[in-house]
Amino acid sequence: MALCKVCEETLVLRLVPEDDVDDETGAACPSTSDPSVPDDLELPCGCHFHWQCLLDQSSDVALSLKCPSCTAYLPVNEEGPSVTSTFLSTPSGTAIFTRYTNEGGIQENLDILPSITEEAYLESNPEARPARALLVMCAEGDVGGVVELLRDAGDSIKDLTAFVTYQDPLGDMKNGLHLAIENSQEESLWLLLWLCSTIPESSFPEYARSVAEATGVGRLPVNRERDIRGLRDSQGRTAADLAQQRQGQWGHILQTGLLSL
Repeated sequence: MALCKVCEETLVLRLVPEDDVDDETGAACPSTSDPSVPDDLELPCGCHFHWQCLLDQSSDVALSLKCPSCTAYLPVNEEGPSVTSTFLSTPSGTAIFTRYTNEGGIQENLDILPSITEEAYLESNPEARPARALLVMCAEGDVGGVVELLRDAGDSIKDLTAFVTYQDPLGDMKNGLHLAIENSQEESLWLLLWLCSTIPESSFPEYARSVAEATGVGRLPVNRERDIRGLRDSQGRTAADLAQQRQGQWGHILQTGLLSL
């Protein structure tokens, strides 16, 4: 049986055992089983790793694009980009196709390069972790999560405006407003405009203003240069430009002119 090339242990993920419950008494008793699930990531060179063990080598792999065990060159190039990133200058279409076996089954031709690139970036830029978490929340419409994150980060982040308007170098330099529009999240859109735009409070629709005020977060002091509406992704598009491509969803807001500086 193959072993992980990093830790030299079997290619399984051992789960924390839950206590068994006695059906008659309802009392917990120690589990006698040692539950585990497959965790086998096979690289193109044939070397095997645990998923996390390989990600722990991300900084080296992202720069060399070589197997950390046998040093074989890993990528292949295909038509179309594998990952959009300004962090690492990998050629367009670069991918590292792997075979991953876990509790869900076998995934053939899984491109591991985006995950390696992301982990390498976050290792070099740990301060980006909460900002990227905010982007995920904006894309999912998790307004409550955004508010909680801002409250938790308020004391530790010196520039909240830069935090809220963070542009992701691994994601086409999009910010939360871009992602809110792409994912049809209107509540996220209004919260971001409330936080980081120069739109007068009186210009917000009543329902949008009520939602923003109910969160208890105040508006950030921004000028025209730092207004989130003016930020462009790596293709030069503002959030309003993306909304123009989705008239069915955003036409009513575009008509107000509030998405444009």
